[in-house]
Amino acid sequence: LNSSRHNVFAERPLAVETFNEDARRTGVCMYGYSDNEVFHWRYGAFLLENVSRDGRYRGDFDEAGLYGRLAISPWYDEVSGGRGYYHCAIVGSVNQTDADGSLDTDQNANEARFRTRPEARSDSRWWNTNRILGADGYQQLGLESVLNIGALQITGEYFGNWVQRDPLGGFNGDDLTFHGGYIYANYFLTGEHIPWNRRAGTIDRVKPFENFFVVDRCCGGTGRGWGALSMAFRYSYLDLSDSDIRGGVGYSCAYGLNWYWTAYSKLQTNFVWGQVENGGQGQSATPLPAGVDGDYTILGMRYMIDY
Repeated sequence: LNSSRHNVFAERPLAVETFNEDARRTGVCMYGYSDNEVFHWRYGAFLLENVSRDGRYRGDFDEAGLYGRLAISPWYDEVSGGRGYYHCAIVGSVNQTDADGSLDTDQNANEARFRTRPEARSDSRWWNTNRILGADGYQQLGLESVLNIGALQITGEYFGNWVQRDPLGGFNGDDLTFHGGYIYANYFLTGEHIPWNRRAGTIDRVKPFENFFVVDRCCGGTGRGWGALSMAFRYSYLDLSDSDIRGGVGYSCAYGLNWYWTAYSKLQTNFVWGQVENGGQGQSATPLPAGVDGDYTILGMRYMIDY
């Protein structure tokens, strides 16, 4: 749970994008934290409508979800300025969906549908359950953990997603289980660390020891600052296949190199290698043939300035 401005990789992992597609919902959320900033909690209610895709509100107002997160940071090394800390949290949601069985009657995003891109902003979503007919609702449960020791950070999350279907109306009434997760390690070659915001329960902005610059010296020559440099590796897993729903299984290894020029600008380079099993059921601009197995490679770069 953090701003995309502070992501270690250019794109979020497979499971995060799948179970929270595009992260745009309308609702209300409340949060708080204990006086010693060890405990943090937040809870809220949001409509399932994805207005970034539909462009307007459709469907009923009871097609919504209740969400909650309870976090704890039992270790935070104040002496070192927060260079050492440990965080863990449990998150969950309960969602009521549009269970209409027709693909054409209600063209809204209130249904149970889980899909994602290959950790790049491609047109295709290679893993896709399509609209799950007869789905009355679904629940999600997630576990997260962050350990930071100086320049090294190890982070992981796991998500479970359970879908209930109405057996009436000619649909397959089997309940469904989808799941996925990831783990990554990030290390700063220049000695910085990823700060922790204890009040928000999220990672914070990286601040280089010195900014990247090249200037002329008055006495001749040039002065230089190199910014901050970190290397990262992430493994992601996703399973969207259960019973008659064959949304595909995915594996991904991402290698990242981050060059922080300042606290507000950075250059990210990612190399991603992954596999698709039984993919291609998505209805996208360039879908794969159904049941395709294969592997892929992605090389991406992003220069980013935020304010």
